[in-house]
Amino acid sequence: MSPFKLGFSVLWAACWTALPMKMAFALLFIAMGTIHLETKLGIVFLLLLMSPVSVFAYFILTAGMEAHLGEGVGLPLLFLLSIPVDIWALGLVARTTFLEKLRVEPPESVGSSLWVRCALAGAVYIPLAWFVLGQLTDIARSVSQSILEMEFLKPLGVAERISLDLTLWGSVSTVVLVLLVGIGFSFVGRFVRSLADRGRPAGENYQALVNKWDLMRVPSDQGLMLGAFTAAGVVLGVLFWAFLPATTPHPHECCTPQEVKAESHLDPQKALGKAEKTFKDSEVRIASLEKQAEGNKDKGGKDKVGVKETGPKGDTKPHVDAKPAPQKAKP
Repeated sequence: MSPFKLGFSVLWAACWTALPMKMAFALLFIAMGTIHLETKLGIVFLLLLMSPVSVFAYFILTAGMEAHLGEGVGLPLLFLLSIPVDIWALGLVARTTFLEKLRVEPPESVGSSLWVRCALAGAVYIPLAWFVLGQLTDIARSVSQSILEMEFLKPLGVAERISLDLTLWGSVSTVVLVLLVGIGFSFVGRFVRSLADRGRPAGENYQALVNKWDLMRVPSDQGLMLGAFTAAGVVLGVLFWAFLPATTPHPHECCTPQEVKAESHLDPQKALGKAEKTFKDSEVRIASLEKQAEGNKDKGGKDKVGVKETGPKGDTKPHVDAKPAPQKAKP
């Protein structure tokens, strides 16, 4: 098998084997309020998924490279609690791969040996890949912006420009990410190959190897194992529901919505009475306005008559009243 295929078959299966147990602790820490994740939830999930190689790289990214992946003491504690789970998962998957695909007897403590090599290699490779991917993404973004400033692309609409920009630098970042992931799986495959070279070949046929692997999976004390898993599940469930009501996420103080009082129930009688009173008040108001308008009209008419009786302005001659001529006495 090629190093990439060998590393992929071991690491991919081990990651998904250990993830359910790690997610149980993650939910418990979130309910306790010790983990606060915002925009980097997807990246933290990927780092937790591949914690066999990212357990030390996480601390280097957050402390050395100042990568803000979340807040709270629960996230570092979660990566530390993932160590025994990852060792168990790697040992389980590696034994299957050694017997089924490599036909090699798995060495003792294969899980811990493989985990140490993967964790140390990831502490160097993941921060380096993080840096390389970030730098190439920045360069791709600047190049895509330069391309969009060309004359024949300026008439494009806003939506078309955004789509073209994302396609240009996103395709470059995706290709680089796929290459880096492929190289990482190849490193893990070489670690698995180095452990397999030290093992002795399995002399049984394929059916005998399958039976041997089935017997290896059966615990010596099945009742104890079942009781331990059940008790652990019950304890985690009780702790989760005990912490959840007190640590339910709530809006920030600056984003607290205003309290809106519920409208009181509509009373038809009160509504009709209020409307009738408003109608009567309106009638009284209208009547007073009409009376006031008539008074203003009468006052305006009298003022006009007074103006007609007075003499015109500029007439300085005295006003002489006309007297009737005296009548002669009859004889």
